[in-house]
Amino acid sequence: MIAIVATLKIQDGKNAEFEAVANAHAAKVKANEPGNQGYHFVKSRSDPNTYKVLEFYADEAAVQAHRDAEHQKEFGGKVGPLLGGRPEIELLDGI
Repeated sequence: MIAIVATLKIQDGKNAEFEAVANAHAAKVKANEPGNQGYHFVKSRSDPNTYKVLEFYADEAAVQAHRDAEHQKEFGGKVGPLLGGRPEIELLDGI
């Protein structure tokens, strides 16, 4: 298993728009990526503009399929203007 944790900082006042885009994207990932084992957006309790994406994949091929998916590219285009900085991405291996 491969896990990814992405930290996204959102601009002030863009939370509702981001959450709508995020929820629609998560549904597409779950419906179209058989190698995805979990895909969840969560919001920080201490900073309302910080979100994390918790992603779980069966293997490297599933990660690559996610990166190559058209819905992933669409998500990047929609969420980019809402971000308050560059996302931080951490890759982890299951044990």
